[in-house]
Amino acid sequence: MPQKQIYALPNIVSPANPVIFNPDICNGCNTCVEVCQIDVFIPNPEKGKPPVILHPDECWYGGCCVNHCPLPGAISFNWPVQQRAYWKDKATGKVLRDSQ
Repeated sequence: MPQKQIYALPNIVSPANPVIFNPDICNGCNTCVEVCQIDVFIPNPEKGKPPVILHPDECWYGGCCVNHCPLPGAISFNWPVQQRAYWKDKATGKVLRDSQ
């Protein structure tokens, strides 16, 4: 019986990606795929490659994918501009921003 072909087309409506995979560290264990509460990712069909971000607009930035990753640095958030932290030093008035 011939094997059925399945295609998944990412829903890319904006240039933003909620997370960034480091392909040098990520071993494709798919822990992030399993723990994501919104099902943003699907496993990559190529073994050892980072998961495919199928629905980037659906990410709620909950953090379970980054927190449960067994390899530190394999996945990191790409926070939207509105959610990046900044604060003002009262003494100098200088605006300080988060490292991202």
